[in-house]
Amino acid sequence: MQDRPINILAIESSCDETSAAVIRDGKVLSNHIATQQVHERFGGVVPELASRVHMQNIVPVVDAAIKDAGITKADLTAVAFTQSPGLIGSLLVGTCFAKATAQALGIPLIAVHHMQAHVLAHFIDTKPEFPFLCLTVSGGHTQIVLCRDYLDMEVLGETIDDAAGEAFDKVAKMLGLPYPGGPLVDRLAKEGDPHKFRFPVSEMKDYEFSFSGIKTSVLYFLQKERKNDPDFVEKNLKDICASVQYTIIKVLMTKLVKAAKQLGIKQVGIAGGVSANSGLRQALKDAGEQHGWTVYIPKFEYCTDNAAMIGITGYHKYLKGEFADMTVSPSARATWA
Repeated sequence: MQDRPINILAIESSCDETSAAVIRDGKVLSNHIATQQVHERFGGVVPELASRVHMQNIVPVVDAAIKDAGITKADLTAVAFTQSPGLIGSLLVGTCFAKATAQALGIPLIAVHHMQAHVLAHFIDTKPEFPFLCLTVSGGHTQIVLCRDYLDMEVLGETIDDAAGEAFDKVAKMLGLPYPGGPLVDRLAKEGDPHKFRFPVSEMKDYEFSFSGIKTSVLYFLQKERKNDPDFVEKNLKDICASVQYTIIKVLMTKLVKAAKQLGIKQVGIAGGVSANSGLRQALKDAGEQHGWTVYIPKFEYCTDNAAMIGITGYHKYLKGEFADMTVSPSARATWA
């Protein structure tokens, strides 16, 4: 049995946030995130630029995380890092740094799947009972995950095309909102009428999702209305945002309710960047009251990409002895569960 604390250095670099955290025995000691502003003028993340900024940020971010945790590098027990999925150049930066650190310190290396980490973000501050059902919603993924144990998960269904977060951002771009547009849609939707405009949704089998149709219907809707009134969007911006958000959330919650009922699960949560959306958070709370669920919603700092969730996953993999060797390489689209 190990006498000294288990201190996990965690590194997240899957997209455009460089993050480092230190987890001691499953508790967060520090969690630093450096966001990248360089992408704003391009209306989306530019992979090559993201990689370069990660290289600039990773040393100071890791240094800050270790110092803020009140430890030294000699106190580290293992290094966990995001191995997949994500932008391959960004993943390479984090992977190479993690491998070099682990090798230099002679400590184990732990490879983490980004989406598994989003689910386990719930276990940073709370302890949901198993089995636990989680709706993971981000810019690149939309999944319903059955979590039987910390490292025993099954993806019950996912999007066959666009993710919900991508739909939010693409609609925001159509409306002329700056990047990142998803949070702006959420903010404007609070003051709009969610029933003002109706948008069709795709009927998918089982627990699968599709959001490409919503994007297309909004595009054609805006084109038609702008022909009649060039100022249509400006006059109806809040109602459009509210109606689009209502539609996307309805799709997500319909599938989640279906899965919870069919599986008989009462422990339900949401995770991923879109779990910061106020409309989705409220919809989950309302569904919890209606169906008798115990609802779990991560703190805002653990919704978007962060190293704390990589660290908590790394901690549980450490306890199971699931280590990676120095031949491990990042993957843009690795499967899991």
